Amino acid sequence: MRCVNGDYTGAAALLGSLENAQWLLADRRYEADWFRDALKDKEIKPCVPGRKTRGKAVKYYLGRYKCRNRVEIMFTRLKDWRRIATQYDRSSKVFLSAIALTIVMFWL
Repeated sequence: MRCVNGDYTGAAALLGSLENAQWLLADRRYEADWFRDALKDKEIKPCVPGRKTRGKAVKYYLGRYKCRNRVEIMFTRLKDWRRIATQYDRSSKVFLSAIALTIVMFWL
């Protein structure tokens, strides 16, 4: 497995924990042949668009890829809330409850 930058290093480290996943939604940063091959070895369907400079077009499910935006918006909202971004709470229970509360507030 060849890792080029920090995103690929993190992705390579997480590949082992993707046991029951059917799909992997990712943006163009994770578009690499070794990463696609590693996902196919684990029988996970990659939903990653190809880079614009890629010679051969890569097929991916556009409808499923558009759902990735919802997850990114949720993480952005979590980061905007100061209490979570700075880990204001010392207790892990209070911190996790603040995350759950934020998710409920913004998801609805």
